[in-house]
Amino acid sequence: MWTAYRQGSRMFSSFALRRLARLSRCLQTPLPRRCAHSLPVLNGELGSLPAAVREFIETGARLCQPQEIHVCNGSVEENTAILFLLEKQGLIQTLSKYDNCWLARTDPRDVARVESRTVIVTPDRRDTIPTPSDGSKSQLGNWMSNEDFEHAMAQRFPGCMKGRTMYVIPFSMGPVGSPLSKIGIQLTDSAYVVASMRIMTRMGAAVLGALGDGEFVKCLHSVGCPLSTHGGAASGWPCNPELTLIAHVPDRREILSFGSGYGGNSLLGKKCFALRIASRIAKDEGWLAEHMLILGITNPAGRKKYVAAAFPSACGKTNLAMMKPTLPGWKVECVGDDIAWMKFDSEGRLRAINPENGFFGVAPGTSMKTNPNAMQTISRNTVFTNVGATSDGGVYWEGIDQPLPPGVSVTSWTGTPWKTGDKEPCAHPNSRFCAPASQCPIMDESWESPEGVPIDAIIFGGRRPQGVPLVYESFNWRHGVFIGSAMRSESTAAAEHQGKVIMHDPFAMRPFFGYNFGAYLQHWLSMEERPAARLPRIFHVNWFRKGEDGSFLWPGFGENCRVLDWICRRVDGEPSAAETPVGYVPLPGALDLGGLEAVRTEELFSLPKAFWEQEADEVRRYLTVQVNEDLPPAVMSELEGLEKRLAGM
Repeated sequence: MWTAYRQGSRMFSSFALRRLARLSRCLQTPLPRRCAHSLPVLNGELGSLPAAVREFIETGARLCQPQEIHVCNGSVEENTAILFLLEKQGLIQTLSKYDNCWLARTDPRDVARVESRTVIVTPDRRDTIPTPSDGSKSQLGNWMSNEDFEHAMAQRFPGCMKGRTMYVIPFSMGPVGSPLSKIGIQLTDSAYVVASMRIMTRMGAAVLGALGDGEFVKCLHSVGCPLSTHGGAASGWPCNPELTLIAHVPDRREILSFGSGYGGNSLLGKKCFALRIASRIAKDEGWLAEHMLILGITNPAGRKKYVAAAFPSACGKTNLAMMKPTLPGWKVECVGDDIAWMKFDSEGRLRAINPENGFFGVAPGTSMKTNPNAMQTISRNTVFTNVGATSDGGVYWEGIDQPLPPGVSVTSWTGTPWKTGDKEPCAHPNSRFCAPASQCPIMDESWESPEGVPIDAIIFGGRRPQGVPLVYESFNWRHGVFIGSAMRSESTAAAEHQGKVIMHDPFAMRPFFGYNFGAYLQHWLSMEERPAARLPRIFHVNWFRKGEDGSFLWPGFGENCRVLDWICRRVDGEPSAAETPVGYVPLPGALDLGGLEAVRTEELFSLPKAFWEQEADEVRRYLTVQVNEDLPPAVMSELEGLEKRLAGM
């Protein structure tokens, strides 16, 4: 398995230099002959690094031609210097109302993940995506051939860091030294990335110590804006949207990102490594890398369970992971809010770690009412991006639910004056906070446990304003895999899609698959075949159903603990469910609704036949067209079972 890593350092050198050098000559951008040894090293000692890391740095330096090299150690002093440098360059501003908090405003063209320019590079298209039966473009990812990739990289990377510092970021996804963790080395010319990666990952000297001569994922990033040979600071947020490309080479465990400084495109430990590359590693090694939060929930009797839950971006993962339960005696603790790596232990339990070290959450809608724990978390040591700023040194966004003090004005994310009632939003809909997870007041005591936490239930969910009940349970593991494959949700601002349309988002992984979705489904199905596997139960939730009057039928937020209560009782085997065509739903009275104003449970759990027949038709069309020949027969069998049950309603 790990041979690919060892080959990778040689292949990167051969691939990125010999092949790119030849192509770059054709493009009239010859590579220099100088070595990385001749570049000033502002911090660190290249000679003390592991040989493979040193070779990667030297290769990257010859290709990108930075002015100098800085090997990051992750210290407080280094972080302070990085932040002050960004402030001096005008890329961030201090927020005096809080302790060590900063605000960045990006170029308006660089505000979200760019799915249309995110590709997986494999020899065969079908390794990456299924072939749609109708000849249309795949909705399950973007494939790029090796030849096109070589040409694209040769157009972009030679000389791309001229006049800039190349930062070397050693980082661990997961607790340093954990058998479930993986290590990456990112080369970048963005100090903003350095500051953010220090929050989002375990970064610095300790990682190099743990790495030794081991394997690592190679990550190369550039904002794509070389400076003049005379140096000097760039004006404005550096990015190159016309040439933005985020490429993953899973066979060699490499990530190359160009042209964007936005976190989802430039913090390569996040979605790029933790999902796209990690999902491929997980397939090869027999585990799961998923777009899931992890939380621990303890009932009044002191019984604790751990739950992993998959929601599309900006659909409430962080709010659920940091939930403040309204039911007396219940306690929720956070392990992670975005990504879960899950492996079976020797006893057949599925155990999960949060590979990240921070929260990269959506700011709009976050308030003391919706997520008080998040608000406490982001009150210090946080980098905000594209939110509004108040004249007294604070932050502001839609849904913050805080009245402005008299005389305090607001500047919007675009840097222009803003007031309540303006047509344009104060904060970008995908504006973010980047904060250390350790600051969350409800972090689980085992959130950094090397062996991970045992998962008792898996939840799928999304934004479905119509037809989908508040909660239902799968009949079995295979049916649960089908439910994940059939997930649909309103599009959000986390990617470049516009408007509220219902999109297929299987497993909340549609933008993040690192290999063919059909093979991904088969990998999930294979978990059932593990000897002595103690599989979690699978559920689906929908906090967002609306009534005929357009209002939400469920209050959500802290009240969602009432649904988790029922899920925990089902895990314990409580017979509190009724069978329906879509799965098991709570029996009347099974949900604890005490203290709530009248909840229209009949409407909340109704299953309109016409809606579900149309839903089944949409799912059939999607799976048969988009997954086509790669759809596992077991998934089609589950779809046919749903159609048969609906026909009998």
